[in-house]
Amino acid sequence: MHSKPLLLLLFLGILWSCQTREQETYKFQVSDLEPQLAKLASDEFMGRMPFTEGERITVNYLEKEFKEMGLEPGNGDSYFQEVPLVSIQTLPADQMTVSSSSQTIQLEGLKDYVLWSQRTDPEVSFQDAEMVFAGFGIIAPEYGWDDYENIDVKDKIVVVLVNDPGFGTEDESFFKGNTMTYYGRWTYKYEEAIRQGALGCLIVHNTIPAGYGFNVIQNKWDASLLYLDERGNDAYKTAFEGWLTLPTANKLFEMAGLDGRKLLADARKPDFQAIPMNLTASTSMQVIAKYDVSKNVVAKVTGATKPEDVIIYTAHWDHFGYGAPDETGDSIYNGALDNASGTAALLALARAFKTDPQPERTVVFLAVTAEEQGLWGSAYYAQNPIFPKELTVANINMDGINPYGKMKDVSLIGIGQSEMEDLLNVELEKVGRYSAPDPTPSAGYYFRSDHFNFAKIGVPALYFSNGIDHVEKGKEYGKELEDLYVQNYYHKPSDEYDPSRWNLDGAVDDVQVLYEVGRNLANSGNWPKWKPNSEFRALRESYMK
Repeated sequence: MHSKPLLLLLFLGILWSCQTREQETYKFQVSDLEPQLAKLASDEFMGRMPFTEGERITVNYLEKEFKEMGLEPGNGDSYFQEVPLVSIQTLPADQMTVSSSSQTIQLEGLKDYVLWSQRTDPEVSFQDAEMVFAGFGIIAPEYGWDDYENIDVKDKIVVVLVNDPGFGTEDESFFKGNTMTYYGRWTYKYEEAIRQGALGCLIVHNTIPAGYGFNVIQNKWDASLLYLDERGNDAYKTAFEGWLTLPTANKLFEMAGLDGRKLLADARKPDFQAIPMNLTASTSMQVIAKYDVSKNVVAKVTGATKPEDVIIYTAHWDHFGYGAPDETGDSIYNGALDNASGTAALLALARAFKTDPQPERTVVFLAVTAEEQGLWGSAYYAQNPIFPKELTVANINMDGINPYGKMKDVSLIGIGQSEMEDLLNVELEKVGRYSAPDPTPSAGYYFRSDHFNFAKIGVPALYFSNGIDHVEKGKEYGKELEDLYVQNYYHKPSDEYDPSRWNLDGAVDDVQVLYEVGRNLANSGNWPKWKPNSEFRALRESYMK
């Protein structure tokens, strides 16, 4: 008799509850981001370099902010996860001697090549080491590719090309065409050289397929580079890693009696065979190793009904500290966009989740160290997870938040990898926006930020960068802004927060979208999966059966 009125009341109650929850959703404003961004990017933080006073100031500040928001410590009763690292400063000799049977030349360090070492011996040197051209330095069974087939490079120097064979072909079935695979990433090439027992590995730089100029590599000359502290692990390491400029590589090919242009073309063919160059190289390096502990900073909002399920937001807090001064004499690498902006967004998201009704699942906010030095903070976390990977629903990473004003799009990094992009597209569509493929897929950005270490342990990871479809001025203008940043600000002291140059309205939009994706996941039972063609799918499925 009263069933219809009761059903109506129940329906209205549910509707009211949903509307109330929607109304309670945190709405971001510029004021949520700007103060933290300006603070973290200020000279006070000394460029936020691990192992320095800048690190102490930064991690203590992040801990204070999390505490004041009322977030719980994310690592037991601590807001810190210690990350044991070693700082290795390699001081190469000024020259490298390269000889053929008929001539000897001297290559100039910094100008012609850049070298460093992961070994911690006080001195690393090699005399008359044989050189081998190994194509792209790739072994990729799924593509029927083996650049090391039928050649032994043990104790030899391998010279390899940047990126992978698909770049420039426009053929998405050949590797992934212009979209870099992990085989094209420089870190992979060094890893493969280690597996092959090579003495060292030199990558031939080329700005377009590399995605950055040789000046970025030159920053590593004489620099202190960080690695995970692996004392007690006797795994082999090459004596050195490094890069050659393209003109220098061509000079060596000519010395070896090889046609450089033909060599580069042949290296793109599946039947390519590595070629002994009949050249030898000699040089030495002094090494200064310092062991210390850096810190990841971690806080959480515990889930109400599914506290064991975890969504992890990440951003790296570090940058380069003090370095070579620019033309104005400025030597502080403030890293405003990269990545004070992402860290400010992480704090804003933490505040939002703490302000809104308690999520059903636990949401973690992880500010990682040493991203600029090799993604080491997130690598350590992935190897030593505070929250089991089997219970980690997804990772959402932020590395640079849009400073250019409102955009219609976002640039999706790693398109086609996981269902996280589908969840992102739903939220974008709600506000009349869209995701577009990365405009520079050859740069391999999917392998260049902290989400990648989550992907490597099978956790679906989402990362997007600034869009280029500017609301008022269109795509051409947006692309110009991106190019200008790479040219004038990327990894330079000029990457500072300048209110006259920055427009954070677009950053607010992007953080709102990232919040909605994470919030919806945190209040659902959804477990996003990798797409069928993702290289990370099998790994996730192996432990989620």
